Amino acid sequence: MTVPKFKKFRIEAYKPGKSKIGKARNIIKLSANESALGVSPKVKRLLNNKNLILSKYPDSKAQVLRKEISNKFNCDFNKIICGAGSDEIIQMICQLYLKSSDEVIVPQYSFLMYRIYAQIVGAKVIFSKEKNFKVSVAEIIKRVTKKTKIVFIANPNNPTGTYLNKLELLELRKKLKKNILLVMDDAYFEYMKNKDYKSSLDLFKNKDNVVVIRTFSKIYGLASLRVGWGYGSKKIINAMNIIKPPFNVNQLAQISATEALKDRNFINQSVKHNIMEANKVKNILEKLNIFSNEVTANFLLLNFDKCKFSANYVFNKLQSKGIILRSTEDGYNIKNKLRLTIGSKIENAKFIKEIKVIFN
Repeated sequence: MTVPKFKKFRIEAYKPGKSKIGKARNIIKLSANESALGVSPKVKRLLNNKNLILSKYPDSKAQVLRKEISNKFNCDFNKIICGAGSDEIIQMICQLYLKSSDEVIVPQYSFLMYRIYAQIVGAKVIFSKEKNFKVSVAEIIKRVTKKTKIVFIANPNNPTGTYLNKLELLELRKKLKKNILLVMDDAYFEYMKNKDYKSSLDLFKNKDNVVVIRTFSKIYGLASLRVGWGYGSKKIINAMNIIKPPFNVNQLAQISATEALKDRNFINQSVKHNIMEANKVKNILEKLNIFSNEVTANFLLLNFDKCKFSANYVFNKLQSKGIILRSTEDGYNIKNKLRLTIGSKIENAKFIKEIKVIFN
């Protein structure tokens, strides 16, 4: 049989954090930056409602969810678009803006989907150097050319956990040419309590040349339902709505995300848990000469350069005990590092116990 020809992409596919180890059970998955506390009790009660109607298409415009987002974050309902995870928002931005002669700037250690979606539409990806695993405004500006269309920034950054402060973000937007779109990914902003930090939405909600993207996959615990959103000028959002799949955010995702936004107590508990547990884990690891970034998001980038064991050695030893971390060699090309998601108290205690065994 003849297979019709299709496009061939020279792209390294995204590799998610591992979730299985052979036939092992009771895996502790600390590889995907998922919510340590699961989902809001309000969402759990909602999902137990047996009167949900699943035979009808969802609202294509996600109007109830967008209204709740608008109220929660004091932003314009008409400038919000929802997607099947923030990934889809990134995809639509690339489809809308890029062609093969265009360039996209991304920091050298940044979320892989920025480069993947840009490459799929044929654009050239330019990597800006980082300094001590932190995004450099100066290095980004150095790489701007007449072909630059988009700059993607996650703040705080995944997988490094570092961040640009308020003044640095304002400097970046000021120094970029006005016709370059700045895409700011606020995926982990809820965890940030650092005094010099300001969310991208707060800084740029009135800027027509910035799109802010957010997700319900992290602190809200809705990763499997795939729901995210973007915020930008009405012209950009209207254009994205033209290319948006008609029913891209399913009904369960819409109503769960809407309910999750209402549970302030759950978010506060999640932030408090993350700060306490991350600092506890960080302090213990430092005694083993495993160093990391300051606590920002719900993960730490573990540096084994001064440690008596390599990252790969520790990764494999932990995996043999049913604990999965994220290797940063795949895709990110960061050597001798591991990314550790902050888990529940029980998961973190198990991780600490097993890593101490490795070093004793």
